[in-house]
Amino acid sequence: MTSRTEAPAPPGSRVLTQAVACDQHRAYQWTADPAHLPLWASGLAEGAVTPVAGTDGHWQVDAPGGRATLRFAPANDFGVLDHWVLPAGMAEVYVPFRVIATGAGRCQLQMTLLRQGGMDDATFERDSQWIARDLLALAHRLEAA
Repeated sequence: MTSRTEAPAPPGSRVLTQAVACDQHRAYQWTADPAHLPLWASGLAEGAVTPVAGTDGHWQVDAPGGRATLRFAPANDFGVLDHWVLPAGMAEVYVPFRVIATGAGRCQLQMTLLRQGGMDDATFERDSQWIARDLLALAHRLEAA
């Protein structure tokens, strides 16, 4: 008889989750609005999120590290809120993000932090904690709405 063990999480990534007492579709619709980012995403948006003229779905934002351009996954019925962040003078960062139904009037937020090249352990841990705080802030907003 062989025993099964769970494989450890792949190095360089961490899935952060937050339970929310909110319907998945309502949570998705509210969260998908880029104008709402400054209300909960302190790690991404410190001020107004504005569309980039002449582009289809690109946005400018003042982020903690400076100005950045954002683009989002197309609107969908699956709760996929993936986005790409292009900080000024840096490589684009992919951020997988999902809103998953977990029962009637409940959902779970799931964001994956992917370790970027040259990111040390302390920065990875700091970013993980920052995302956890932002997801909690989002949950509070969704539950209050």
